[in-house]
Amino acid sequence: MRSRRWFRLLWLVAAVAVVLMVFAACEDEEEEAATATPPGTGTPAAGTPAGSPGAAVPELEDGVLQVGSDIAYAPIEFFEEGTQNPKGLDIDLANALAEELGVTTEFVNTGFDGIIGALNASRFDILMSAMTVTDERSQEIDFVPYFIAGTDILVKAGNPKNIAGIEDLSGLTAAVQIATIQVDQLEAANADLKAAGKPEITVLTFDQNPLAVEQLRTGRADAVLADSPVAANDARLSDGELESVGLTIPPEPYGIGVRKESTALKAAIESALQATIASGKYKEILETWSLTGGAIE
Repeated sequence: MRSRRWFRLLWLVAAVAVVLMVFAACEDEEEEAATATPPGTGTPAAGTPAGSPGAAVPELEDGVLQVGSDIAYAPIEFFEEGTQNPKGLDIDLANALAEELGVTTEFVNTGFDGIIGALNASRFDILMSAMTVTDERSQEIDFVPYFIAGTDILVKAGNPKNIAGIEDLSGLTAAVQIATIQVDQLEAANADLKAAGKPEITVLTFDQNPLAVEQLRTGRADAVLADSPVAANDARLSDGELESVGLTIPPEPYGIGVRKESTALKAAIESALQATIASGKYKEILETWSLTGGAIE
């Protein structure tokens, strides 16, 4: 009899506790429903101050500008040796743009050959990866031009094959990073050589520029084609083993890539870039990397 009464008492206590928990949960839900900010309204998400240039941009509501970049193209973008700390022109400029927009940056290391597709798949907000603006690329994404660079040719010190221009690579082997404008240039050169009845260029493509440079170092290639700042940097770091032959193809603009539908973000990036130029920060960044020759107006 005592055990039965005890059981009934326990059951009664448990029932009361359940009722109280349900009541409290309902109260919490009502309070939460009353204070939640509807998407796209009210105070921007963490990190984006109200009234800042980035506050009205959907991609920046989280307070972060996500930047896709193939971080293996010094001095434009690269990891500091022995670390995962990104450095370079694109890194510094992206950080300056983010500061103007009132947000922080997050860099997403992405292979260059798939970087446009990754942008269009919304894996990041913009791309900054030493990407030359071309008509073909402009059909897929929009660009905000921010720097100018041409193509240079990297060769062994002393230039033993006497290479002065892309046409001098006839019958030789050139190494290059995949999906770059230099691949297009070599294909165009081969079409001209074939039409003239001359030996074509053997083209070796690699996922990253350092792998292409290694082919030149080891004698498996006669030259490397890369953007002029990158070729000059590779020569400088080679301890006299390599040299660049000088700018061989006229400069073209680099562009910050944005999705076609990201019109507000593109406008915000354009405004932030102009503000960075006007403040002198843009010039300061180019001076840091000895790249003032590529400045835009």
